[in-house]
Amino acid sequence: MSDAYRISPNFAGALPTLNDPVLVIMLSGWIDTSNAAATAMEALVSETGATTLIEFDADTFIDYRARRPIMELRAGVNTTIDWSLPKMLLGRDESERDVLLLSGPEPDTRWQHFAATVAALADQLKVKSAYGLGAYPVATPHTRAVYISCTTPSTEAAARVPFLKSTLDVPAGVEAVLEHALHTRGITAIGLWAQVPHYVASMAYPAASVALIDALCSTSGLAIDVSSLREQSTTQRERLNGLVMANAEHAAMLAKLEEAFDAQHAASDPAATGIGGISLPSGEEIAAELEQFLREHNTDS
Repeated sequence: MSDAYRISPNFAGALPTLNDPVLVIMLSGWIDTSNAAATAMEALVSETGATTLIEFDADTFIDYRARRPIMELRAGVNTTIDWSLPKMLLGRDESERDVLLLSGPEPDTRWQHFAATVAALADQLKVKSAYGLGAYPVATPHTRAVYISCTTPSTEAAARVPFLKSTLDVPAGVEAVLEHALHTRGITAIGLWAQVPHYVASMAYPAASVALIDALCSTSGLAIDVSSLREQSTTQRERLNGLVMANAEHAAMLAKLEEAFDAQHAASDPAATGIGGISLPSGEEIAAELEQFLREHNTDS
């Protein structure tokens, strides 16, 4: 037991013995275009039947003047206070393999202590691999497959996975700090990032959520049903196609974006692209006009 967390009473105050567990991380507050990673985490919680195993101490990690709790007020009665805090949930995939899900808000303070605490828990629970989920906007057409880029402290893991890799300096989220803490414990830690068309960044984009879960499953060996998200993705793509093709000017612009995207990927080494996005000569202008067009049509799917 630690002052930094408590074990849920559902587990009688003791950590359980798990079956080859995988840890999946998605903490809100950092980059998550279209809420793609949050949607993926919601699907994982639902599909694995996850329940709370660990609650991290709110007063240790959360600044409630910056992230205030929610008061439920009913007819003047202060019924309860909802304290938003990081949690680790436990569920099982379709093959009865244990899945640990670290979700909730990104801590406001004591990141290194939080990362060390999570890594120690993962070590105690015999976790061998961990995966973070995120999404960011890129000048990419919705008519192409969602690309995944990765981050990891392990050169061996980076060489092994078939995802895009970047070389750049960017501000870090707590997931990046967790990667190093887990790596220090001998746990393979990989961040998975979906590339979302930036002209749909203001709306849900289930295709990116599907891509994240598919990447997670192909890399970790987990078995998760994402058929519902796939159906949503197909429906949204058809609707986007209809909106764009109804306007000849925007259809032409989408074709140019597709052409630039295809040429870029055909001519480049995938390992040289990733979080920084692909360099498209007219992508910003095309995306801006498409975004305006979609907003004018008030689509939220």
